Amino acid sequence: MEQQTPAERLNLRLPIRFKRSYARDYSSASLKNISLTGAFLCLPRGADVNLDEKITITFNVSGRQRKVVANIIWMDTSGCGIRFKPFNNRDVQIIDDLMYYVESKKETKKKVLNTIFKVVS
Repeated sequence: MEQQTPAERLNLRLPIRFKRSYARDYSSASLKNISLTGAFLCLPRGADVNLDEKITITFNVSGRQRKVVANIIWMDTSGCGIRFKPFNNRDVQIIDDLMYYVESKKETKKKVLNTIFKVVS
């Protein structure tokens, strides 16, 4: 079996909602990091998910609600690793847009801090 190297991760703190396959209700959680292939999902205590389970993740970016399907590929006490299961190029674009949005917010914060440091020094 060939082992894959994980894709580079982008750190973030993004509140999301997720729904287990065949579930009616959504649960709240947050993404801690993300790549084009997957993410780390911080789960609340007592969250009921299983290894290899399919979930649908819902999040908001710039006022738009997005949904992405994923599978849980590993679990520990703080959360789980998920692998995105894009159905088409639009799904991949949603993940890429989220990563761009997070990165651009970080760049804006860096610019603001650099401006403050220049004024203070």
